[in-house]
Amino acid sequence: MGSVLLNIFFGVHILASLGLILLILLHAGRGGGISGLFSGMADSFDGSGIVEKNLDRITVILGLVFAATTITLFILL
Repeated sequence: MGSVLLNIFFGVHILASLGLILLILLHAGRGGGISGLFSGMADSFDGSGIVEKNLDRITVILGLVFAATTITLFILL
């Protein structure tokens, strides 16, 4: 039973880490980042601020999930 739970936490941890990498790359940096590719579409609808806010929220949530699974895996191992 313990190994099943451990595997679930490992899977969630890997998915959270890959999601964080993707979302951080999507954030606008000095040069606009990858999110600059989508800003042309968003500017016509004036939704670029909403897109960035949602991207920030999802990144924070995934960061918290990553931190929680890191601490949980530390305790379980």
